[in-house]
Amino acid sequence: MAARVLGGALTVLAGALVVASFLMPNKPDFRPAVFTRIPVEALIGAVVLTALPRRPRLIVAWLGGIALGVLTVLDVLDIGFYQYLGRGFNVILDWPLFSDAYAYLRDTLGGAGALAALVVAIALVLVVPAVSALAVVRVSNVMARHRTTTTRTVLVLSMVWMTCTALGLQVGGMQLASDHTITLLQYRADNLRATVRDEREFTKTAQDDAFGNTPATQLVPDLRGKDMVFTFIESYGRSAIEDPVMAPGVDRTLDAGTQALAKTGFHAKSGWLTSATYGGSSWLGHSTFMSGLWVNNQNRYRTVTASDHLTLTEAFKKSGAWDTVGIMPGVQKGWPEAKWYGLDKVYNAFQLGYKGPKFSWSTMPDQYALEQFQQRVHGKKHDKPLASFVILTSSHQPWAPIPKMVGWDQLGDGSVFDAIQKAGNNPADVIADSARSKEEYGKSVQYSVTALTQWLERYGNEDTVLVFLGDHQPISRVSGNHASRDVPCTIVAKDPKVLDKIADWGWTDGLRPAHNAPVWKMSSFRDRFLTAYGSTPHPSKH
Repeated sequence: MAARVLGGALTVLAGALVVASFLMPNKPDFRPAVFTRIPVEALIGAVVLTALPRRPRLIVAWLGGIALGVLTVLDVLDIGFYQYLGRGFNVILDWPLFSDAYAYLRDTLGGAGALAALVVAIALVLVVPAVSALAVVRVSNVMARHRTTTTRTVLVLSMVWMTCTALGLQVGGMQLASDHTITLLQYRADNLRATVRDEREFTKTAQDDAFGNTPATQLVPDLRGKDMVFTFIESYGRSAIEDPVMAPGVDRTLDAGTQALAKTGFHAKSGWLTSATYGGSSWLGHSTFMSGLWVNNQNRYRTVTASDHLTLTEAFKKSGAWDTVGIMPGVQKGWPEAKWYGLDKVYNAFQLGYKGPKFSWSTMPDQYALEQFQQRVHGKKHDKPLASFVILTSSHQPWAPIPKMVGWDQLGDGSVFDAIQKAGNNPADVIADSARSKEEYGKSVQYSVTALTQWLERYGNEDTVLVFLGDHQPISRVSGNHASRDVPCTIVAKDPKVLDKIADWGWTDGLRPAHNAPVWKMSSFRDRFLTAYGSTPHPSKH
């Protein structure tokens, strides 16, 4: 009796697992209604398996179960990608991102935590298809032993499914008759075809450049003599300025920065740009902004960085009137893209002399990186003005622990941050708590903006022009499931002629863009900027 009860329970559990796999969403939506529908794929599978002889049935059951398990794993990957990057998993392009994810977990949770997460992930990838296959085989054996009952049950459920389809019956706002797995398979097939097609088309697009053949003398002539600083603040998105939790503190910081800069003669204009990425993959935002191309996936990134498509920093270098430099505290390995950006010299995480502690993923506080930029490059005498590319990392998730501002003369080799880092929050306590993540994210943006504006107050002069923006919005746990992809972008200068050139852009005065300020695609900025400052288009086509 105990064996029969246990066997029956296992069969029911196996059947529930199979049905749940067919209904498994690929987005973070786990309402009960999702799993209380009738999947047509299960009915089709029951018909096929019941009709087959024993040996072919077992082969089909094993293969079908493994396939169903693989689809379930892909659904889980989709859910994770939607949570962090605002999009589904691309089976062609996204495999390289897992190494970055592991590095992020190692910096956030430590080596043991990252290793544990890796082991769990690998186990799930192996176990889910195996368990799915065992479940399908068990259910198929039971259906074969009770072929008549199975046939009648499938016939009744098929009639119910067709009736629900015809009448459009719903449960919890969802269609009771489901073809979810078939729809997802079609989506994945379309996505594969679109990825291959996009690769061919974007290769041609990257070869066309409105300023590709512009003579050196006709590139940004209206900025000659200016020290240009293009700066990205990690995860600095629209939510930081408009979300009711983060906005009060961030807006106060931006307004205070506007006033402090005005006292030293600096003024600013700000607008919105729609980023090509969301929640992560910062390099896609960087390359989109600098190249004027919509670089929204890894394949496009590889294509454009292997091309000769003109970036903003390369435009300044090509003019012959500027030297170029990159300050990259987040770069901890080889970075061949520096050549495409046109950077004469790059300072990575190991070349800025930092001896202090890491702040989770961020290798050093923004204030320290900016001070090193000043000491090593910006503050030194040079034959030509600089066009600098600076990436600030202190506002990178998990936003714990967060650096604090110290006296600029006290920065030294960064050891001053030891006590601040030890007194900060534990990343594991913040990373899974949405409310705390929002609060700490807002504080991290305040820190990064404060460090940057204080650096400009302290070291900027008549010829300094700062362009700073966010690379993308923070993850959906912070920005919300339906947040825009907009990020603020600001141009700051002491010379009034610089801002006069963009007077017709309609941007808001100050560091904080108004809610109704213009919104442009991030890829449109390069051409607008080059045109505003006197560059003459000379297209290159291949």
